[in-house]
Formats: sequence, structure tokens, C-alpha cells
Amino acid sequence: MRKRERENPCAVCGHYHKYEEGEVCSICGHRLTVGEKTPVQISAFPSVILPEFLYLGSYDNASRSELLKTQGITRILNTVPSCQNLYKNSFTYHCLPDDKTLPFDEGIQFLEQCEKDKARVLVHCMSGKNRSPAIVIAYLMKSKGWRLAQSYQWVKERRPSVELTEGNYQQLQELEHKIFVSNDDGSSVLPGFPPASAISFGFPKINDSPQLPPFSGAGTTSIFAQPPLDIAPIAFTFGAGQVQNSATGSPFSADPPNPNGTDIQMDGS
Repeated sequence: MRKRERENPCAVCGHYHKYEEGEVCSICGHRLTVGEKTPVQISAFPSVILPEFLYLGSYDNASRSELLKTQGITRILNTVPSCQNLYKNSFTYHCLPDDKTLPFDEGIQFLEQCEKDKARVLVHCMSGKNRSPAIVIAYLMKSKGWRLAQSYQWVKERRPSVELTEGNYQQLQELEHKIFVSNDDGSSVLPGFPPASAISFGFPKINDSPQLPPFSGAGTTSIFAQPPLDIAPIAFTFGAGQVQNSATGSPFSADPPNPNGTDIQMDGS
């Protein structure tokens, strides 16, 4: 490396490399491309979708074997047959057919096997913006039970350059309908995953419906709003000749005997 280059370390990472020429830093893996106004930082590393398992990138990412090895990647899912598999002796490749309809099932099956084997896998297409992100989103929907909006936002946040075509997004919508509503009678299929409110990924809740508070249904009458029962007073016996009026709550004598042997008139006469 020339002396001038060693005197001018990269302003982003501080390492010495030909960042002005777009050279990838051998230490941190980042690369700069000069735009019209400001330089844009582009990482030579693939995007981490699920830590220690699922990675998403471009053909350029897939062509850097040493950087892939530093991340522990051992398998590569190539979604574009025109992209050559460069390192068959170092990685296990699986190439999807180049059809107009994305082969979601085949891609998901390969990724599920990688997860079962605890192998780190890179999914890539030419630019890492359309075809390979669609496969990754389909995997998240099918294997993780996330809805399309959640899966797309999860991938988009980790790889902002993702730009799905209208056709691929429509295929993902059809897959979502197939996964969550697949019975002939139209009833919903509930996969084994927690509800959206229990997934702490920062996503807005999908298809939220307002919950009615208890006892707020139409036509419900409070028990306190009912008129009191019209029950006649009842006399209860408390001893020899002693009764209590249920209306007044006071005991009184019923026909008290006259010690002189004569009856006492109770009407005041």
C-alpha cells in the first residue's frame, strides 16, 4: 500500500484500504460507493435476518468466501440459477429453479433443514433486493407463523435496500392466505405461534378489533336498576308469644295475657 494511502485512513472505519476506489475493508468488511452528493456505506457482509442462522445478501456477498466463513456460514441458497456457485468445495449450495412463480415450498424446505441441522445459511439473488428477500419472507411466514406485514417489516429493517416487485408481493399475499386460511369452508387455520400482541418485534398489531368491556353489551340491565321486590311483611316467632315484624324489625307482644284474667283491648278504647 502506498504511503499516501496509509496516511489517509477511512473516515468511516478508520482502517487503511482503498475506500475511495470501492475496495472492501479486509478488517470490518465495509465498502464505500460515492454518490452524487454524499458517500453511501455498503457492507460487504450479508444482512443478518435471524442471528446465528439466517442471512440475506447479494451475489457480491456470496462471492466473498472469507467474509462468509468469518460469520460461520456453511450453506448457500441461490435463488437465481444464472448466478454461478463459486465455492462448491467450501459451501453446500442449493439452487432454486428460475420460474415466474417463486418456488416457496422448495426454498422453505431447504431453510427448515438448515435450521434443523443448526447450520448458518445465506439466501441470495443478484442484488439481494427482490427474489431472495421474498423467499426469506415466505420462510418467516410459514415456519415462524408471522403475518406478511410483520415478516416484510422485519426483513426491511435489517436490509433497507429490499424492494419487492408487485408480482412477488402478490405471490406472498397468496401464500399468506394459503397458510392462515386454507380450509375449504373458509375457516381460519391457527398455526402454533403466539398472537401478534405477544411478539415483541415492534410491529403494529395486525387486524386488531376493539374489545368490549364486561357487561357493556347492548340490552344488558344492571341488577341494581331493577325495582325492589314487593314482599309482604312476615312475622317471625322469637319465643313464647314474642314475634318480630319484618317491616319494622321491632319485637312486640301478640295478645299479651291480662294478669287479672280479662282481655286488654289493643285499639285504644
